[in-house]
Amino acid sequence: MRFTKVVALACLLISTSGHKPRIVSAPANFAGQQTLFLPDDLEATLWAESPQFYNPTNIDIDAKGRVWVAEAVNYRDFNNSPEKVLHHPQGDRIIILEDSDQDGKSDKSKIFVQDKDLVSPLGVAVLGNKVIVSCSPSIIIYTDENNDDKPDKKEVFLKGFGGLDHDHGLHSVQAGPDGKWYFNTGNAGPHLVQDKAGWNLRSGSLYTGGTPYSKSNTPALVSDDGNIYVGGLALRIGPDGRGLEVVGHNFRNAYELAVDSYGNMWQNDNDDQVVACRTSWLMEGGNAGYFSADGSRYWQPDRRPGQSVFTAHWHQDDPGVQPAGDNTGAGSPTGVTINESDALGEKYRSLLLSADAGRNVIFGYHPQAQGAGFGLKRTNFITSLKDATENYVWHETEQDESKWFRPSDVAIGADGAIYVADWYDPIVGGHQMHDARGYGRIYRITPKGKNLKTPQFNLNATEGQIAALLSPAVNVRYSGYQALESQGDKAIEPIKKVLTSTNPYHQARAIWLLAAMGSQGQQEVEKLLQDPNPDIRVTAFRALRSVKPEVLTYASRLAKDPSAAVRREVAIALKKVPFTQSKEILVELAKKYDGTDRMYLEALGAGMTKKEEQLYRVLLAQLGNSNSLEWTDSFADLIWRLHPVAAIAAVQKRASSTKLTPAARKQAIETLAFTKDSKAAATMVTLSKSTLPDVAQQANWWLQFRQENDWSKYALAGWTGISGKRGTTLNQKMVALQALVQNKEKPQPERLQAALTMAADQVGGQMLISLAAQNKLESSFSQEISKVIFTNPDQTVRTLAGDYFKKPGTYRNVSVAQVSKLQPQVAAGKAVFQNKCATCHRIGEMGTDIGPELTFIGQKFDKFGLLGAIINPSAAMAFGYESWLITSKDGTATYGFLQADGETVILKDTAGKRHQIKAQDIASRKQFTTSIMPDPATLKLSEQDLANLSEYLLTLNTKTE
Repeated sequence: MRFTKVVALACLLISTSGHKPRIVSAPANFAGQQTLFLPDDLEATLWAESPQFYNPTNIDIDAKGRVWVAEAVNYRDFNNSPEKVLHHPQGDRIIILEDSDQDGKSDKSKIFVQDKDLVSPLGVAVLGNKVIVSCSPSIIIYTDENNDDKPDKKEVFLKGFGGLDHDHGLHSVQAGPDGKWYFNTGNAGPHLVQDKAGWNLRSGSLYTGGTPYSKSNTPALVSDDGNIYVGGLALRIGPDGRGLEVVGHNFRNAYELAVDSYGNMWQNDNDDQVVACRTSWLMEGGNAGYFSADGSRYWQPDRRPGQSVFTAHWHQDDPGVQPAGDNTGAGSPTGVTINESDALGEKYRSLLLSADAGRNVIFGYHPQAQGAGFGLKRTNFITSLKDATENYVWHETEQDESKWFRPSDVAIGADGAIYVADWYDPIVGGHQMHDARGYGRIYRITPKGKNLKTPQFNLNATEGQIAALLSPAVNVRYSGYQALESQGDKAIEPIKKVLTSTNPYHQARAIWLLAAMGSQGQQEVEKLLQDPNPDIRVTAFRALRSVKPEVLTYASRLAKDPSAAVRREVAIALKKVPFTQSKEILVELAKKYDGTDRMYLEALGAGMTKKEEQLYRVLLAQLGNSNSLEWTDSFADLIWRLHPVAAIAAVQKRASSTKLTPAARKQAIETLAFTKDSKAAATMVTLSKSTLPDVAQQANWWLQFRQENDWSKYALAGWTGISGKRGTTLNQKMVALQALVQNKEKPQPERLQAALTMAADQVGGQMLISLAAQNKLESSFSQEISKVIFTNPDQTVRTLAGDYFKKPGTYRNVSVAQVSKLQPQVAAGKAVFQNKCATCHRIGEMGTDIGPELTFIGQKFDKFGLLGAIINPSAAMAFGYESWLITSKDGTATYGFLQADGETVILKDTAGKRHQIKAQDIASRKQFTTSIMPDPATLKLSEQDLANLSEYLLTLNTKTE
């Protein structure tokens, strides 16, 4: 997802239209000033900068208003020479920054801890005297017992997470309003974690890559609760290390999890591959849809005919996947927070802030209740671009300053100000670092002309504890929560007074506390189940559920609540309740489904988990019809979500009927496709022979697809096979030559000649590279093979051969700085793309989907970063485009991008063809660090060609899909 930083300067900020620029001084060794765009009634100041700290990945603010910084100076040491970039031999650090005179600028900086166990930490949280650092593979707690800003004790709180020195590892901890700790981790698994009560989390996927430490991963791992969790995870745990639970899964790399005082969870997510970043509300237990359900496939092999990239990417048409939220386009989302304070003005209360380092922006949202979910209307609250980030076009006459804002985190201070950490670099992603100095900044956003102060409070007094509970800074509230909870009944009356606050977030915090304070407090919360505000009713139910395992009485009452959000929470709460106890409530909830609210439908599906077959008969009797052609749209939706085996015959009737619309038939076919049963597969075979063209075509597609995964073990009598299926090509001649090359009993000249014949052949070249990768090729052959293999007809063979054979001739170095000085021509750049790049890349409707789409590349790169990626393609490979070479037991080799990894492994080669290889037939695998994108010399691109191409890519229309 991100990190790489820029040798550049400045950052800017923008919000909705009409916002005016603010000028902030740039560092002394940079040229010019920095323009900051933000709302007219706010202003920005440069609060702190290097050398007070370096490379900030995450920040938190304590009760004194100090900013704590997690540094990643040693980021990607495996890719960066310590002699050429800033390096801390004693490990990365946690820094404390302080504005001691409260003049709006940090004047003190100190090291809290430096530890060799800290390798690119991605999170820091200050919870009382405990400083919690998220640094894969562990969450580490440093305790400052004597308040001297030095740790007196170090404890590994949890361990076993994947993602060492990887952006897709552990992210920051946040104290929730329920007193539990929330955090998330990216998809760099496997995550094999045991909490202090002995409960085991096991989560994986097919994803490997990014660092040399990510060598293996495994899909379909089962945790102790019997569930399969995949990809990135959102997690919750008690402060004692017990009760670890997954509250959301199947992200790519949600960089931070924000929990508001109602208990809502907010996050963003990203992908370098396509225009598919997003900001989302996370339903408890929700599947966010990045991988297939078992984690064995990326989105590309699952993409159905006619699906948009965004829809396919997040599996939005799959039952069991929650709505993706707001599509923010190409980018690299980072920190997330929600402002619950009125310090900036009441209009900024409930402002959700989502930082995007790739887009040079902090997006702003005011989430609006929309059925069982939320509407997210996006504005550009803070950005470095003069125009909206979707429409910005870079021009040669401008400096690249507009791309120098790389926000890594955003947080609300104890004073109510917004603090933004800026860790900048020319590009983001690709596991590299371009800024040798590690420069970083922190900005402070306040009301124009108003000096916000950090209040002081006494945690030994109830009044001070209440003040802490109401703090704008999320983790400061935890100190108040703990202190008030420890008082027991004595604190109930003071806490009840908070329920009259004009700020509903304050009311919500009081609700969680009262629920945790025994029967007397819970009685007060029960009264609020009838509050006029649905947010308060949701909070009250969540709070009661968090402390009382028996919630059926509440659930039965709230199943008829007018708010879809309240009913959503009831459905979620019934997930683990047995059928006999939950049946009537679930039916009542199903009656309220309006046929349009997908989030509500997913909540229903969650509540009905593992009860689908029993509920089908009940639902059919009460809501459905014995004649499936007369089902209502809402009932058909519900059966699509549940896809019970018992419904197969009824669904087949719908799929075959000319009385239904094509859309209804399509939904019926999809219902069968997600039913894991041989009867569903056999029914699909029958439908594949339908006289209705749309039905036959769709059924054949699903048969071809499902035989690679969920239906791979079913014998499908009456079906002729997969149309267009292409497996590994067995070239008997090349196999025979390979055997000769390895037979040391044969004369060496004869063996060498066999190797040279292979080097000139497409399949033979692949096999030679495979031999070299396995150290099975005689070293004395290498020089002669080099003279031939780099003329191989296959471009990919020629490129990958560079890992094992020395290319003849002298490599022509190309200077980014020199190319950037040339006068570019856009029309000529388009011609370069069409002639050299379109065979692998797509721009709009032009080109092919082999490598990453480039339509929106200008949103993430400045001129120098883009040129660097073109000139040195192996230094900045997009995730998912690492090439693999798989050698089968029959001796043949297949290369391409890994699309699926299970019983059937799927590679997509550079011609766009899919290769299906049974896992049992694989002899070896090799993942390359070399990009299969040729360098400029191989493509015979001149410096002028590169200047033209980069200009064309930077001036593309950058509107999101």
